[in-house]
Amino acid sequence: MTMGNDEILSQAIATLNIEAEAIKQAVGRLNDSFATAVEVLLQMPGHAVVCGVGKSGAVGRKLASTLASTGTPAFFMHSGEALHGDLGMVTEGAVVIILSNSGESEEVLAILPEIKRRGVPVIAICGNVNATLSKEADVVLDAHVEAEADPLGLAPTTSCVVQMALGDALAAAAMKARGFTAKDFAASHPAGVLGRRVLLRVKDLMHSGQDNPVVSTDATVEDALLVMTQAAIRGAVGVVDAEGILCGIFTDGMLRVLMQQYDDRNLLMKQSMSDVMTTEPTTCGPDMLAAEAARIVQERQFDNLPVVDEEGRAVGMLDIQDLVKAGLV
Repeated sequence: MTMGNDEILSQAIATLNIEAEAIKQAVGRLNDSFATAVEVLLQMPGHAVVCGVGKSGAVGRKLASTLASTGTPAFFMHSGEALHGDLGMVTEGAVVIILSNSGESEEVLAILPEIKRRGVPVIAICGNVNATLSKEADVVLDAHVEAEADPLGLAPTTSCVVQMALGDALAAAAMKARGFTAKDFAASHPAGVLGRRVLLRVKDLMHSGQDNPVVSTDATVEDALLVMTQAAIRGAVGVVDAEGILCGIFTDGMLRVLMQQYDDRNLLMKQSMSDVMTTEPTTCGPDMLAAEAARIVQERQFDNLPVVDEEGRAVGMLDIQDLVKAGLV
């Protein structure tokens, strides 16, 4: 490697500064055209068809995905494939979003007449407001940049960043205008961590019924250990009264502490839960978001969290390993 660390960091800083400044400049150029673009999306009865070629096409794929996951039905159409059948994606009620830095790409200009013939609105995210694409579009979002961020000033870097930022702004504004909620977002991501953070409740993960390890207040340490070792989850038992109300918790960590205090292990095993349990333990409710329970477990470094209903009855036990498996820890 011919460059030293200082030179490498200097280039990285220069790249980020150029791109950050370009986004700031794009903010200053926002005007009523942006609001019009959002309104066009909101009034669209069909899909948004996002298209581009080269690096703008790569940004377009990302924009189509972002729109689709935030309440605006969308898919990507490659400009080069459009004239070979993919223009069938552009149907009545659609909106076409075209990304191009120059606004003069042959593949983009070739499909413009066919798109216009279909009578659908065109939103251009373009780096040249005087280009053919900008003149033919119904709405133009100015993605002009002063310079690319690579050392030669040639590779599509800054221009792609500004296109992506404007696309994100468009998706976010439309999302807010639609009243799109976190639950709506999760419905589009049911298999991902994002969806689980919004959809999963403690009751979906907790061990309940016969799998809920509990003992009575008059149970001994030996009784608690037996339940602890036979339970589906190891390491803790809830301590309940005759009505099933949670009175405390006893854990294997507490047992290790007690073993250092008792020379007579037989005497320790005969101790009552009411004498050795932790009273007023931290608990959660079955309807709490599992992600919130995961936050509690991590902040307080718990392995288990008792679950109680509105009356304080022990209805389950949440184990950190279940949160790990769910991708929340």
